[in-house]
Amino acid sequence: MAPVNEEVEFADLPRLMALMTGDEKHDHSAESTLDVLWVLYDQVLRVSPATVADDDRDRFLLSKGHGPMAFYAVLAAKGFIDQAVLPSYGSFGSPLGHHPDRTLMSGVEISSGSLGHGFPLAVGVALGLRARGRTRPRVVVLIGDGELDEGSNHEAIAYAAAAGLDRLTVIVVDNASSAYGWPGGAETRFSVAGWAAARVDGRDHNALARALSAEHPGRPGVVVAQISN
Repeated sequence: MAPVNEEVEFADLPRLMALMTGDEKHDHSAESTLDVLWVLYDQVLRVSPATVADDDRDRFLLSKGHGPMAFYAVLAAKGFIDQAVLPSYGSFGSPLGHHPDRTLMSGVEISSGSLGHGFPLAVGVALGLRARGRTRPRVVVLIGDGELDEGSNHEAIAYAAAAGLDRLTVIVVDNASSAYGWPGGAETRFSVAGWAAARVDGRDHNALARALSAEHPGRPGVVVAQISN
């Protein structure tokens, strides 16, 4: 049976997140992604509870899986999961773990949490869809700026550009947590490899929607969402 949820607006998300309690919430990590996730599911992605098994759906991969509360709240707001399950977060037998598990929840494309894995997986998904002749679905992956310290992501940047994976979009939530950084900002690391790159205010929903909806023919795209609070 599909979950029966009340209509939820962005302003209601903090209430949904507050239902999830415990000692390992990674609050700041989750809150830094809240605006981006809402805009994606509210305005950008072509996926719904009714189309989670449709081969032509858009795919969203949360690589930054160690702070999933915002992800769970948005999935509940959009009807992928029942809001009533949110208070069970992190408890024994709950489908809402401290890292998302794709085998336990509708609408979750990958099990994530180990930094540096989601981006390379997204490259593989985009490549696989193209090999199957499915050119409509977009593949969107959200990573943290700290993940760019992982070497696997640099390989993914180089390969995706060389392969011209133009249905792939990477979102970098930049809250200045990277140990090393990159001269000119995180977007420069992508643009020098041939990616279409943009930086926007990660709390500005209109700017996020424009950047995340933009096409980038012939090459992958990255949107760096700057989070200052």
